[in-house]
Amino acid sequence: MGPIATTFPVLGVAAWSSTGKTTLLVELLPRLRAAGLEVGVIKHAHHDFDIDKPGKDSYRLREAGAAPTLVASARRYALMQETPNQDEPDLVHLLSLMEPHAPDLVIVEGFKQWPIAKLVLYRDDIGDPGILACENVQAVALKGAAPDTLEASIVRLDLDNIDAIAHWILQWCAAFPDHER
Repeated sequence: MGPIATTFPVLGVAAWSSTGKTTLLVELLPRLRAAGLEVGVIKHAHHDFDIDKPGKDSYRLREAGAAPTLVASARRYALMQETPNQDEPDLVHLLSLMEPHAPDLVIVEGFKQWPIAKLVLYRDDIGDPGILACENVQAVALKGAAPDTLEASIVRLDLDNIDAIAHWILQWCAAFPDHER
């Protein structure tokens, strides 16, 4: 798997389950938006999920074989596509769906194995420190002591300092080639 080409920066947020990825993003997104960034998010789900409700027209249409099914209102739309023969989501395809929206940044939660720049979240009491050796790690937000195996070249951030993490993301994003902000 080679590097993924996009017209916008893509930053993966990788961590073991229960480390606080979503909690961090919920706190980071308003700060990044206040700084002027339009941020898209792609979240990996490790299980079967459904955003539709049984009995609703869209659910019935999808169950009847519509593929894809797009549900739209004046406030939002959702595109549902069945992927029955796919083992894992294809991040390249998902990122291509972001292109028409021209985000300033796309944050990818999960997808640890994909070759994208990563901010790794690490708590010394959760998971294996091997996650810190993931490919393309740019920075690590730590709770507790940094393991001895963490390379000196990797930026260290405090997992509890949301403002510092937001500042690092803004600087990292600004260094993206052809970034216009």
